Amino acid sequence: MIWKLSLTGIKSRLKDYTVLFSGLVVASMIFYMFLSLAINPSFMSHDVNAPGQYLSFIFGFGIVLLAIITFVYLVYANSFLLRMRQHDYGMFMMLGAKSSRIGLLIFCETLLTGMLAAILGIVIGFGLTAIVSKVLIASLGLKITHFQIVLPSAIIWTLIFFIAIFFLAALRNVHKLVRSKVIDLLHESQKPIKLSRKNGLRVFEAILGIVLLAVGYYVMGLPASAIFAIIPIALVTIVAGTYFTFDSLFTLIINFLLKRKNFAYRGIRMFTLGQLKFRIRDYTRILSVISLLFALALGAITVGLNFNSLKDQAVKSTYYDATIVENSPAVQKNVDKLDIKTRSTYHYVETKKDVYFDRSEFEKTPLKDIQFKQNGNNFPTYKPIAFKISELTRKNSYANSVLGMQANTGNKAIKLVSSDQLKKIQGQKKFITFITVKNFVKDYPTLTKLEKVQMASNPAMAQALSQTKPFSYQMMLGFTSGFEFMGFFLGIAFLTMLASTLMFKVLSGAASDKMRYEMLYKIGTRRKILKQSIRHEIGVLFLLPGVLGVIDVLFGLRLFTALLPHPYMGFGVPFLIFIVLYFIYYAVTVKLYENLVLKK
Repeated sequence: MIWKLSLTGIKSRLKDYTVLFSGLVVASMIFYMFLSLAINPSFMSHDVNAPGQYLSFIFGFGIVLLAIITFVYLVYANSFLLRMRQHDYGMFMMLGAKSSRIGLLIFCETLLTGMLAAILGIVIGFGLTAIVSKVLIASLGLKITHFQIVLPSAIIWTLIFFIAIFFLAALRNVHKLVRSKVIDLLHESQKPIKLSRKNGLRVFEAILGIVLLAVGYYVMGLPASAIFAIIPIALVTIVAGTYFTFDSLFTLIINFLLKRKNFAYRGIRMFTLGQLKFRIRDYTRILSVISLLFALALGAITVGLNFNSLKDQAVKSTYYDATIVENSPAVQKNVDKLDIKTRSTYHYVETKKDVYFDRSEFEKTPLKDIQFKQNGNNFPTYKPIAFKISELTRKNSYANSVLGMQANTGNKAIKLVSSDQLKKIQGQKKFITFITVKNFVKDYPTLTKLEKVQMASNPAMAQALSQTKPFSYQMMLGFTSGFEFMGFFLGIAFLTMLASTLMFKVLSGAASDKMRYEMLYKIGTRRKILKQSIRHEIGVLFLLPGVLGVIDVLFGLRLFTALLPHPYMGFGVPFLIFIVLYFIYYAVTVKLYENLVLKK
């Protein structure tokens, strides 16, 4: 009988459960995707070379962040679930249901909701992982044969995480509801909110909040060498400043508006401001958390997309685009596909003790490299240089070490001789050709194949060829692509969870607000005016943490000036994405709230 009543209660609140369930599904879906990318053993061992280590670390770091935010989100989601059902549970207990039976029902409902959301999220995560992996693999320029979309270990760990969280949530719900009085369960939403009337203390708290935020923003602009002091100071001051700002400053602003009769007495603004005054005091903690999560989400996407600029440094830091040490048909086939800009060939003879190069070839086409200097903001500037011939033979010189590394001469001395002398020297006759192309990014896949073909047929040159530009670029590509995708999907996950959390909080208070809107409607307030009041009220609740979160991001991006050359570059794109998605959540919340409080 209790199960039947429970199912009837769930059916009557199906829209609320749909919102809750969708948020949980998105959380488990993205969690599975991160796990499948981070712990895909065949993919990392067979298909990814150097970037694999970076990808595992990057996505592993993303999993930790995602686990923390998911935990916070699930706490609020579970609170919403509890508030939705506690009135029903109170009714069951009034009808004579035993507390042990109610406790079992609560436990099963909570755990079942979490398990179903996790399973559905994993299934949808298969498709998301397939899409993301294809895009990621295309960005890395890899030929993939061992990537597993359905990964048993990722499925198991995702289930373990969500079941563990909901198991603890179920125990908490049972403990809270079984020990609560029936009257408290029935009238929890009608308890009054205590407002402090000590305006002096509130003014002090508001000033303190602004000062703490200012201190936090200031320290984030300090040099990167003080990073270990910057992060804890900024964390404490911004978190505390955000809380005090929501707890006092906005309440003072509302009080100021309430005293302006020309403003407050138009329409039902007095009612709307009164609603906001009570809500902000009740929502202080959640608005503070949402503001910080908003900043983290927007910052994750902005910084993640900006890591793409590091690929340009990988291209600029090496002069030659490819190194050729053999003339096999496979090598020539790849060379023919390149749009070559310059080609420099140097012939040499290697003996047991020395390596002899043709001097005339260096005189005709000097060996070149890239010289870089650190500028004021710790980012290098690159300038091509040509080595002097005298430097090539001087042992331990930079030019000598570069040529020795490229030709894999080891500890043998490098000597320059004439063309006629070179012909007379007995030893292994070799050559090395350096190529530059017109568009490295365009020819990168072919350049990588070219170096891999040579590494397979020349094991002795494998170490030298592995240091060439295509492999350095591939390593940087793996690093930046991993951060791009981690930032983008972490940002989307954060936004989904914070917006859903705020939505849950607003909707959970709809039952107590319904009576107020009914009273306004009965005394003649038009439905159109009531809807306008709801839009303004919920709009302020969405706008305040969003604006403060944007300010946090604008100051917080200065932390990355030591890592990214232009941390503010292209920040308009993620801002636009966030505004659109955030507005969609706002519109959905308004619509659901209207349906709950303005039923005909």
